[in-house]
Amino acid sequence: MNTQAKHASRERRHIRLRKKLEGTTARPRLAVYKSNHYMYAQIIDDTTGNTLISASSLEKDLRAKYKSTVNINVAAAVGKLIGERAKEKGITTVVFDRGGFVYHGRIKSLADAARETGLEF
Repeated sequence: MNTQAKHASRERRHIRLRKKLEGTTARPRLAVYKSNHYMYAQIIDDTTGNTLISASSLEKDLRAKYKSTVNINVAAAVGKLIGERAKEKGITTVVFDRGGFVYHGRIKSLADAARETGLEF
């Protein structure tokens, strides 16, 4: 399977997931994206179309702390960071949007770390 086919398959899975998932004001959506270089997480209220909270491995403190920005430990740090920021804003429950990625590796690590901080999904 070539790179374009993998990307198209992921996009199809994401579209299929987004038909079922929607973030509300009471329960916003935790959207996760991973590239070859970084991890990104956002908490989004789909009713207003606003991003409430975001965290990524691009942030200076995470880049300074970790040598690489694309491993399970960094993904867990991003999950912990998004969970802590959500707690500060009073968000306790979210809908998890894995972005069409398989729930394994970095995605699972981010989700587990977010759950450890108190986010429920």
